[in-house]
Amino acid sequence: MPSTLHPKTGRNDPCPCGSGKKYKRCCLQHESLSEERSWARQREASDQLTRELMRFAARKFGRQVDDAWQDFNMSDLPMPSVDRSTEDQIFMPYFLFHWDPDSRAKGRSAYGKGGIVTRWYMLERAARLSEAEKLFLDQAVSQPVSFYEVLRSEPGERMAIRDILTGGEIEVIERSASRTLRQGDITYAQVWNLPGLAILGCCAPICIPPDRKADVIGLRKKLRKRIAKQNRDLTSGGLIRYADDIRETYLNIRDALHTPPRLCNTDGDPLVLHSLTYRIESAEEAFEALAPLAVGRSKGDLLREAEFDPDGKLQRVNFDWLKKGNRKISSWDNTILGSITISRDSLVAEVNSEKRATRLHAEIEKRLGPSAVHQRTRARTPEEMLKDSPRRKASPAKFDDEELQDMLRDPEVRKRVQESLQKHVEAWVDQKVPLLGGRTPRQAVQDLDGREIVEALLLEWERRGEEKGVYPGDIRPDINAVRRLLNLMPPAP
Repeated sequence: MPSTLHPKTGRNDPCPCGSGKKYKRCCLQHESLSEERSWARQREASDQLTRELMRFAARKFGRQVDDAWQDFNMSDLPMPSVDRSTEDQIFMPYFLFHWDPDSRAKGRSAYGKGGIVTRWYMLERAARLSEAEKLFLDQAVSQPVSFYEVLRSEPGERMAIRDILTGGEIEVIERSASRTLRQGDITYAQVWNLPGLAILGCCAPICIPPDRKADVIGLRKKLRKRIAKQNRDLTSGGLIRYADDIRETYLNIRDALHTPPRLCNTDGDPLVLHSLTYRIESAEEAFEALAPLAVGRSKGDLLREAEFDPDGKLQRVNFDWLKKGNRKISSWDNTILGSITISRDSLVAEVNSEKRATRLHAEIEKRLGPSAVHQRTRARTPEEMLKDSPRRKASPAKFDDEELQDMLRDPEVRKRVQESLQKHVEAWVDQKVPLLGGRTPRQAVQDLDGREIVEALLLEWERRGEEKGVYPGDIRPDINAVRRLLNLMPPAP
């Protein structure tokens, strides 16, 4: 089986045999039937061999499975959120074909030579193995486990994939993973080259999203730098010696996907809602002292929604604590740092981080002095806020959504929301992005690695836009407009 991907003959294309007929009316049916039979026969034989190896391993090495699991995870204490049973489809091939109990002491794995289970099995059964079984064992032992990007997928049939580390492309017959993986997804897997076809010998249970491609490209840069000293190219055969580095990258990605995201505000501080409560002497005095914190807004504007008693005395007012611009999003005119509510003899300020709470408390003390007495501060993490959410009534959220939909029916409102969203999205090309090493996307696309990461990030952004609730109503940003700003082509259909 060739390791490169050739252009695929379409169903309505002329048949390659030269008959002049359409491919679907000529050789396609015969080739599909022959391929199906070959795949079914070889899959049944490989599954039977795997079952036999599992029984053999259980008898000879059953007590050492936990040791192998620790070695696979490169840790004596794998993440508790990762259950071994969910990882069996990638861990068991490691245990059967690659695990060596002395690998940690040696500082290297048994990749390419066969693990202890396979070596013992060959010693006992070599004379009774068929040629097909020997081929399966050879592929399982000698082929690298790498990161493959899906180029196209025919669900339930096959996938065209590219090895991100070497660039090699191949089409594999894959009935299961092809149902869930789609263009741009990444899988940690091993390809077996069998007579007449290629299959996935094993693959990890998780679908790696496009935005994690940066991790794999970082690994590729490291490996290329390592072999450059030896005047060699990074090839599929050469990946075997770097199996531990590759698996470590997989484990880092897997663990990151299992770890809840660290929520931060626009300053990069951990998200913790703080509510500061004060007793004040006068609502009007408090407003006069704190109104300048709403940078860019006049006092008259702030008082437009305020409440007054019959004598015209201020009773209640709410306004945002603002600062000009935003260091992360250049298109923003200002940043909301918190909110302040003044009501008769009380003042309540809310911010979303500990640092902002400290800053605002200092501002209130400086501006109001002894006329504001701090009574309490309540802090809540996002997790605590989620626990409280079921006790909230569902109807306000429903009404808010309906109100938003009504607003978006106005063509002028819809146009402004769309323009604002698009402006925000396009501003991203000149913002520094951590995954790009602190470079902007416009800077990153100047080299091939950076370009590849930017393309993956845009694909992931495009996908998330398809999820309900990410953007208001059915408004979506034009990601292809961002691609045009960066001189990138849209992904192939």
